[in-house]
Amino acid sequence: MNTHNGVPRIQSSHGSNTVDGVVRWDPAKSAWFSGMALVAILWGPITLQWDSFAIFLISSGMTLCLGHSLGMHRRLIHGSYACHPGLEYFLVYCGVLVGMAGPIGMVRTHDMRDWAQRQPRCHAYFSHGQDFWRDAWWQLHCELQLTHSPQFAPEARIANDRFYAWLERTWRWQQLPLALGLWLAGGWAWVVWGVCVRVCVSLTGHWLVGHFAHRQGHQTYVVDGAGVQGHNVGLGGLNGLLTMGECWHNNHHAFPGSACLGLEPGQPDPGWWVLRCLQRIGCVWDLRLPADLPNRPQVRRLQDTLSAKAIYER
Repeated sequence: MNTHNGVPRIQSSHGSNTVDGVVRWDPAKSAWFSGMALVAILWGPITLQWDSFAIFLISSGMTLCLGHSLGMHRRLIHGSYACHPGLEYFLVYCGVLVGMAGPIGMVRTHDMRDWAQRQPRCHAYFSHGQDFWRDAWWQLHCELQLTHSPQFAPEARIANDRFYAWLERTWRWQQLPLALGLWLAGGWAWVVWGVCVRVCVSLTGHWLVGHFAHRQGHQTYVVDGAGVQGHNVGLGGLNGLLTMGECWHNNHHAFPGSACLGLEPGQPDPGWWVLRCLQRIGCVWDLRLPADLPNRPQVRRLQDTLSAKAIYER
């Protein structure tokens, strides 16, 4: 469980449980995704040009790698490395541009799901336990309302940060400055592909990785007592490149605080490559690897993997 100075962010009482709850349609969430998807489907094909597609690739790579993987996930949620506050703000802002949630909302959603998956049983919403299409509807258009929900108590560093509070209030509106810049530089084609297509593909891709990474795929580790296990869904390594290393989810379940997610040969992790480059120029430090993390007796290895020293030297 994610903690700050040993205090968990998700604080469950005696009555809290991960099973009892109702999945309800979330109008704001649904309208956000549907609007982006509608523009992508209707105007994407007719505005497709080499330059607009290049903008899609560049903006997706920056927001998913620098923002979602390094800023939101490895830094803000897990604290798997250290950096200057200014760099953290930049990376988290890039993560907001993915279009998934604000920084506090991302931490809450991730930690609630993480807490639920470590219980012996949890709701199918948390485990991606429904069929493909129902899970898509649930994850992209709905929210789970637990009957007895635990309390979310983020550390003061996040909860009291004015910049993060502002981003939390305005995260959807943060697409507008980017859209304006793209429109001035390349017209509506750049806006469609640099904002709408990118957000639609990013949200759909995030759900797809979560769906398959909790249902099937390679496993090196098992977390005893957890009702939901993680799986690596690499597709021969291609998925590792597309997801910036986030698809190595079995590794992540075993070592959630590790700055490196691709722990075995043939598991490319672009996020880790970027961190190593930033480390060399002094922008980040204290990169944590599996050997640096507290021992978790419930983590059981099924087959050999690389040592932390070998990973670090890659």
